[in-house]
Amino acid sequence: MKMMNSSMISEFVLLGLTNTWELELFFFFIFLLAYAAIVAGNLLAVVTITLDSHLHSTPMYFLLGNRNISFSVLSVSTITTPKMVADFVRENKTISLWGCMAQMFFLHFLGGSEMTLLIVMAVDRYFAICKPLHYTTIMNHRVLRGSVLLSWAVGFVHTVSQMVFTITLPFCGPNIVDNIFCDLPLVIKLACTETYVLELLVIADSGLLSFISFILLLISYTVILVTIRHQSSGGLSKALSTLSAHITVVTLFFGPCIFIYAWPFSNFSVDKFLSVFYSVITPLLNPIIYTLRNQEMKAAMNRLRTQHVSSRKTF
Repeated sequence: MKMMNSSMISEFVLLGLTNTWELELFFFFIFLLAYAAIVAGNLLAVVTITLDSHLHSTPMYFLLGNRNISFSVLSVSTITTPKMVADFVRENKTISLWGCMAQMFFLHFLGGSEMTLLIVMAVDRYFAICKPLHYTTIMNHRVLRGSVLLSWAVGFVHTVSQMVFTITLPFCGPNIVDNIFCDLPLVIKLACTETYVLELLVIADSGLLSFISFILLLISYTVILVTIRHQSSGGLSKALSTLSAHITVVTLFFGPCIFIYAWPFSNFSVDKFLSVFYSVITPLLNPIIYTLRNQEMKAAMNRLRTQHVSSRKTF
C-alpha cells in the first residue's frame, strides 16, 4: 500500500497547442485578446439585461436566456482560457491533480446547466411565437425561476454522476494530457485500472445526452417554423429571424460536445480544435449572436447610453 501511494502522481502535464516558441508567443497574444473580448462582450450583455427595465418584461431575457447563457459561457472560458494563455509562456505546463478534477467538475456542471437552459429557451420561443396570447401567463416569473434552478440542478447531477467515479481512480503515470485543459475522456485513459464501464458512462451521460438533446432541439425549432408557416406566410421570415440566433447557439454548443463525447476515446486530430472552439470561439461568438445581432439588445444599449449621456449633462 505504501509503494502504491508513493507512486501516485500529484499533477498532470498539458501539452497545449504547440511546442514551437514562436507559435506559442503568437497564440499568447491572440488568445489574450480573445479572452479580453469574451469578458467585455459577455459582461456587456449581462449588464445591459440587468440595468434595462424594458427587457425585464420579456421572459427570455429576465432570469432565463441571455443573462444566464452569457454567465455560463463566460465561466467556461474563465475556467480554461487564462490557464491556457499563461501556459503559452511557461516551460512547465502542469496542473495539479485536484486542479484538474476541479476543471472537469465545473466544465460539466456549467455544460449541463447550459444544455438545460437551451432546451427551456426552445420551449420559451415556442410559446412566444405559437401561443403569443398565453405567453406571459405560461412563462411567468415562478416558471422562470424554477427553470433556472432546474438548470443548475441538472448541471450538478450531470457532473457529479461522472466525477464521483473519476476522483476515486488511481493515477500512477503517465500523466500527460494531450490537450489545452483537463477533460474526462483524456484523463480517464491515464488511470492505472480498467475504465471500460466508466468510459461507457461518459459516452451515455455526456455524448448520447448531448446528441439526443441536439436532435430534440432541432425538431422543436422545425415544429415552430412549420406551425408559423401554416398560420401566416408572412410570419415565417420574422420567426426565422428570431430563431436564427437560437439555432446558431445550439449548433455551436452541441456540435463540439457531440464530437468530443459521443466518440471520446478515439484519437481524433480535431480534438484540440474542438476544445479551443468550445472554450474560446463559442464564448467569443455568444455576445455577437445575442447582443450585436439582436434588435432588442441594441435598442436597450442605446437607451442606456442615452440615459448615461443625459445624466452626465445634468452635472
